[in-house]
Amino acid sequence: MRASIAVAVAALAAAAGAGTAILVVTAADLGASTTTVVEAAPPPSTPATPVRSTPAVGSFDPAALYAARADGVVTIYSNLGADGSSQGSGFVVDSTGAILTNAHVITNVAEIEPGSAAPVRAASAVYVEFSDGERVPAKIVGWDLFSDVGVIRVKPADHVLAPLPLGSSGGVVVGEPVAAIGSPFGKQTSLSVGVVSAIGRSIDSLTSGFTVSDAIQTDAPINRGNSGGPLFDGDGRVIGINAQIQSTTGTAEGVGFAIPIDIARRSLDQLVRTGRVRYAYIGIRTQDVTPGIASAFDLGAERGALVTRVEDRTPAAQAGLRGGSRTEALNGEDITLGGDLIVAIAGKPVGGAADVAQIVTELRPGQTVEFTVIRGGRKTTFDVTLGDRPLESR
Repeated sequence: MRASIAVAVAALAAAAGAGTAILVVTAADLGASTTTVVEAAPPPSTPATPVRSTPAVGSFDPAALYAARADGVVTIYSNLGADGSSQGSGFVVDSTGAILTNAHVITNVAEIEPGSAAPVRAASAVYVEFSDGERVPAKIVGWDLFSDVGVIRVKPADHVLAPLPLGSSGGVVVGEPVAAIGSPFGKQTSLSVGVVSAIGRSIDSLTSGFTVSDAIQTDAPINRGNSGGPLFDGDGRVIGINAQIQSTTGTAEGVGFAIPIDIARRSLDQLVRTGRVRYAYIGIRTQDVTPGIASAFDLGAERGALVTRVEDRTPAAQAGLRGGSRTEALNGEDITLGGDLIVAIAGKPVGGAADVAQIVTELRPGQTVEFTVIRGGRKTTFDVTLGDRPLESR
């Protein structure tokens, strides 16, 4: 669910033809998913996740990286029927022809009005164009609306494949060099470079009412048509899927976001193995607690996530977690008080609302985990059996 305090910003789906600037609300969330699947497929042989070390900035060679990786990046053209068409990017991940992209590149979800009950539909036809200009048909394997991840597949016999090595987004650091390759505005296999300008961002998924945790923020220019393309680290390993920008003009202004490859890898694996993607869900809204807030209201811990609301008939409600009952102002900010202060989940410390979202996302529906909270000045624990995240409209 979303945090109780949110900031409205303009976010542009980077898939050309998928619509104009989309107004979204940035917040923190928690939870799990159901995925529409068009075609089952055999599991991909994705490379094992390597141990990452901080790359040496001086060794970053964009020209060499482009020469080594561009053949693995593709341009995707989707026929959305009555909803028009979409153009985005993608990249080959294994020798069976599996390609990662964004869900909004291969479905009509970007054309659906926020709050609408209209169904998300797969593109009626999808084509992949390689860096040499050859175009081949692709089939949709499935998509994960919560993380905006899509998987398509081409026949290996149709074109020579150059799978890209997948890295790990867990070790990404601010300031490290990155490169994006994609097809902005339909300009195939374009390179842009920059640095990681922030990590651990909670950004709204353009395809659901939840947010994506741990997104990578970069100043490498990302524009419409870059959606679904890879974000590389300095060693040429994919650390994210370029997904969106936040902009007041609808063009790149130095703030782009990529879905972390660790999340995308999870979606890829579940889609091809089980035909759906599931996320854990507890059903609460939370608010950050800082030392100043904790001191002003004597909350009992300097950091944590204050439960502002517990949704009815959810795992949190069934476990007995308590939401807020009153609101007070502090330094121009409304603080919802009276609810539990979460300080740990499954033994992992919680320093704020984003930590709740991140930890719960890493857990599985059906698991029973311990929530450590402070209630009335006392530390206590609750066992919460996690549910499946319900799909919410944007």
